[in-house]
Amino acid sequence: QVQLVESGGGLVQAGGSLRLSCAASGRTFSTYTMGWFRQAPGREREFVAAISWNRITKYYADSVTGRFTISRDNAKSTVYLQMNGLNADDTAVYYCVASNQGVTRTARGYDYWGQGTQVTVSS
Repeated sequence: QVQLVESGGGLVQAGGSLRLSCAASGRTFSTYTMGWFRQAPGREREFVAAISWNRITKYYADSVTGRFTISRDNAKSTVYLQMNGLNADDTAVYYCVASNQGVTRTARGYDYWGQGTQVTVSS
């Protein structure tokens, strides 16, 4: 069982930056694929980014490529999402996810989900 706790969300002006963190419990964090999804009001949940256990493979949604960076610190059982150049379309609840399978952009590929952290970008 893996528990995920997100932090770092908040209100930021357009063009600004935020770094989300996700602390995971469990001894097997270093073997899990980790990722981020988001959901804006009235919109479907969408994939944002994912990283393999060994950091070799990283996937990004087209909408965030070049602006967001996913990383992980296995010693701290934490995954990060550095978000730069934020705009109003990035406003959403961001969810940390974990899986013991390979990296995927599909929500069904992730077994564990955090409670989410709100990111609001003001224009």
